[in-house]
Amino acid sequence: MIDYHAFLNHLSAHPALADWRLELPQQIAKGLDESRYGDLPRWKDALSKLPELTPSDITLDSSRVGVSADISDSQRQQLHQALKGLHPWRKGPYELFGVHIDTEWRSDWKWDRLKEAISPLEGRTVLDVGCGSGYHCWRMRGAGADLVIGIDPTPLFVMQYFALQKYLQDDKVAVLPMGIEHLPEKLEAFDTTFSMGILYHRRSPFDHLIALRDSLRKGGQLVLETLVIEGGPGEVLVPEGRYSKMGNVWFIPSTATLEAWLKKAGFKSPRLIDVSQTSTDEQRSTEWMTFHSLAQFLDPDNPNLTIEGYPAPRRATFVAEKP
Repeated sequence: MIDYHAFLNHLSAHPALADWRLELPQQIAKGLDESRYGDLPRWKDALSKLPELTPSDITLDSSRVGVSADISDSQRQQLHQALKGLHPWRKGPYELFGVHIDTEWRSDWKWDRLKEAISPLEGRTVLDVGCGSGYHCWRMRGAGADLVIGIDPTPLFVMQYFALQKYLQDDKVAVLPMGIEHLPEKLEAFDTTFSMGILYHRRSPFDHLIALRDSLRKGGQLVLETLVIEGGPGEVLVPEGRYSKMGNVWFIPSTATLEAWLKKAGFKSPRLIDVSQTSTDEQRSTEWMTFHSLAQFLDPDNPNLTIEGYPAPRRATFVAEKP
């Protein structure tokens, strides 16, 4: 049910990851320690109730990552109920045997905004920091990446990954229960590193950017997506309290400021490839994420402001290389 052995064996073919491979079993065990995470038994029970089904088709390169095959109505109902036991589903969408997991985020929109602007992923070793259930990891694999490692410290997202892995059946994609601080220092192992929706949660944005740089081989590419404000060089929003009802938002720079941060952190040639204001069509409550979402985080009289009066969420995506 929760088995990383095949994935770990793949790391033997990657010399830059060989030493980390020896540390990973202990790190994984700590990240999925039931004494630390009281909901893990309930989530594991949901995993155990997933029906044994064999896909006839696997899709990693379209908006709904998933599998298909002819199954009975009772099997589909069992699948639906087990997957609901892993609520809330944040990033997606997925479709498993006709069950559409309509996640809070239309993460496929984010992928569509960046996929043509990044270096081709064919044959690459890729890291996705803060990957959630691994939606973008699957899209990276579908784009030809040789090995994709997602890291996220939230155990529920790891359980969701294993629910998907049961049917997608590709052990060159893994979601590991840890944050970037658990990577070995100066790993320098990845051809491409993604950090999407993470930077504004970090108390020290420069420490995060340097950690991202150190994960990359020389010449490797960073794909960075984060909240930004409109403004010029040096402008940064530091919310006094919550931002869009999030309590862990520390720094929201302008795009000009973020470009300067990337240069100061040692990246070369940072390029802005997209800026988009997040809409309530892209992030919203659904049957699969029934809690409050963006619509409740915005000023009800002005969708261009958060409920606290700050500029509404705008997200910028940059690419840059490690010299």
